Amino acid sequence: MNYSQLIQQLSDKVIKPVYLILGDQDYLSSQIKAAFVKMIPDSERSMNIGSYDMEDTTISAAVEDAILVPFFGERRLVMINRPYFLTGMRTKSKLDQDLDDFLEYLKHPEQSTVMVIFAPYDKLDSRKKITKALKKVAVTIEIGNLRENEIKQLVTDKVTGTGFKINRDALDRMVELTGGKLTTMMSDLPKLILYNNDTKVIDLDSVNGLVSKSMEQNVFDLVNSVLQKNPKQSMDIYHQLLLENDEPIRINAVLIQQFRLLLQVMILQKHGYSQGNLASTLKVHPYRVKLAMQTIKKFSYNQLREAYIGLVDTERQMKSTRRSPELLFELFVLKFMKNVS
Repeated sequence: MNYSQLIQQLSDKVIKPVYLILGDQDYLSSQIKAAFVKMIPDSERSMNIGSYDMEDTTISAAVEDAILVPFFGERRLVMINRPYFLTGMRTKSKLDQDLDDFLEYLKHPEQSTVMVIFAPYDKLDSRKKITKALKKVAVTIEIGNLRENEIKQLVTDKVTGTGFKINRDALDRMVELTGGKLTTMMSDLPKLILYNNDTKVIDLDSVNGLVSKSMEQNVFDLVNSVLQKNPKQSMDIYHQLLLENDEPIRINAVLIQQFRLLLQVMILQKHGYSQGNLASTLKVHPYRVKLAMQTIKKFSYNQLREAYIGLVDTERQMKSTRRSPELLFELFVLKFMKNVS
């Protein structure tokens, strides 16, 4: 089930006892939480809504809440956040999570309780007993890696819901500037709506003037300028990233990540992978895959490989020497442009 289908079902009062919201998407998570909270009348919310963060609360506490009878109401709402025990990840939490109570609850969920589990992760550990039990019972809504057309539709629906319109080129530019991040796009809408209050139309000029370019998009531009052997533009973008308080070591790490993605996309595409398959296989945003597929058409495997190796060596020097990180990056750019034909 997707986000829109869930909202429609809740609006139609088709409600199940257990839901799993999978994916790291702040905007959609907040909208889903609001939709579930709306099920509970205002006067009953203080007594019939519980929210539990698994990194500082035990799952047993949430289960104890879930088995209680609603207090002068029709149903209870129990929201469970960051259930790290469904994944293979490590956490700083020192809580002893006894999952037996949770397993028992999943066998016979309370029909008067709606339990909603928000798992802001790319994937869960499907080998775990608790994960298998949850997926067997829960209605799963995946909100993580939305396709570009889904992102655009959600933004368009939000804009039209306020009585405004957004031009197609303006929407395309928003996706480009934000790297297709829905939460960022939604947070930029209020200022765009305020700025275009007279015309009620969000145009390209206002997007260019008000929407900031994401670090990921700046890095993508930097990757292209390096590959195109444009040293001045490369250093201009690099200095802009530094002015935005991005650490040199972090910039270099993101560059390595981007070149690794380009190589992976190039190799997997030769093995017949489509854009959708690449996004799910590599666990990256579909828009990043789209940009990568456009980039690899212009450059060779050797060019990408040499840049990747050069950046890995630059990172090693940044960590092991006292030389200026800015100088090391400039030397990388010049060496790459000299050596790669």
